[in-house]
Amino acid sequence: MTDGRQRRNGWRRRLYLPAYTTAEAARFAEANPRTVAYWHYGTGTRVGPALGAKKPYAPLSYLQLVSVAFVASFRRRGVPLQRIRKAREYVAKVFQAEFPFAQYQFKTEGVHVLMEAASVDPDFRELIAADEAGQMAWERILLERFEQFDYEEDLAVRWHLRGRDVPILIDPRISFGAPVLEATGIPTWVLKGRFEAGETLEEIEDDFGVPQRDILCALDFERVKVAA
Repeated sequence: MTDGRQRRNGWRRRLYLPAYTTAEAARFAEANPRTVAYWHYGTGTRVGPALGAKKPYAPLSYLQLVSVAFVASFRRRGVPLQRIRKAREYVAKVFQAEFPFAQYQFKTEGVHVLMEAASVDPDFRELIAADEAGQMAWERILLERFEQFDYEEDLAVRWHLRGRDVPILIDPRISFGAPVLEATGIPTWVLKGRFEAGETLEEIEDDFGVPQRDILCALDFERVKVAA
């Protein structure tokens, strides 16, 4: 029984394996590589790292990648790094988790937790937005990112990197966590390699049984220019 349970949960170990360079994490989260590195180091400031510190040039795990995605969302909305760091530390303590943004519990309760923190911490109170809908800034930011993830056993295990309308995702259980086409599991880098080797879209379509629209999505994700 124990061996069977270990096999079923073996995929969880992959969530912690170092698999992504800082440059890859930045591309997936649509951020700058140097900025992502700074989020982990925070050197030269009194703020400290917005994310858990890591060794220079060390690759990131999938759970670290998820954290980068959320911080990228916060920063695009202008949330200061100090606020992000405090939020991460607060919810990590509440949920007893090293990577709280990757937990389903945070998805369901995160906004409530941060609103609760806002009632006692002036730093969090400053995040309450007087926008047109009167919503809290955290709620708007979090919901956008939450929609990109599928959760299993309370963890974000599938990331639809460019939204659910684009057939590309990362699942640590498929192709070692490389971005893949959702329907087939074919890594996007494989299609890029075939196209750059001179194969036509029709040849790739015939070989892999993948619609050209999906191939074009993969090539666009890999920043390959395709002549109209």
